[in-house]
Amino acid sequence: MDAGSGRSLPPLRRERLYESLVAHISDFIEAQGLVSGDRLPPERQLAAELGVSRATLSRALAALETRGRIEVRHGIGALVREPDVVPAPRGSGIEQQVADRAASAPAEVATAREAVLAGLARAAAVNPQASLRIAMLADDGRTRTFDHTWRCIRRLAGASLLADLDDMLAASTPAPADGPEVSARLDVLADAIVAGDPSAAATACDGLLG
Repeated sequence: MDAGSGRSLPPLRRERLYESLVAHISDFIEAQGLVSGDRLPPERQLAAELGVSRATLSRALAALETRGRIEVRHGIGALVREPDVVPAPRGSGIEQQVADRAASAPAEVATAREAVLAGLARAAAVNPQASLRIAMLADDGRTRTFDHTWRCIRRLAGASLLADLDDMLAASTPAPADGPEVSARLDVLADAIVAGDPSAAATACDGLLG
């Protein structure tokens, strides 16, 4: 089944954005009766229907992939999978604490997220499939973007707990704006992971969020 034919998602209320986008897409999958192997609409179409940026959608799809709800295949798109685990309830106490702390001490939350990113980078660098590291992160001449690079790193890391922590912190910590400086940092990070150097990969995360 192809969910791009004759179906559309209702627009997402803007004030909820990232906190509800993952659940919104999950609810759509359930409501439409999509099963493992069915395809979601293309990212451009999804972003337009939901009224969100492609960067925000990319982050939500990465979270769904980490939880085993979808699988993103290059050249094909996002395919539905049966969930591995039941997602944690939204609005938990720790999430509210993080949101409160982000309001009063945003730099502290950014530092905490950088520590989580460093853990994911280390895990990605020790992925035993060197060919996969190369395929996903080797320099192909294109300018790197934060969201795409981190989606690849999270897939290589396979560390679901760290990815869940990243999702929680990301809700209160904006990603850095893409540009020459961020792209250069991502190049260093990607090169370290491709080379299988976990220490260098972790170090490359220092100051990545500004």
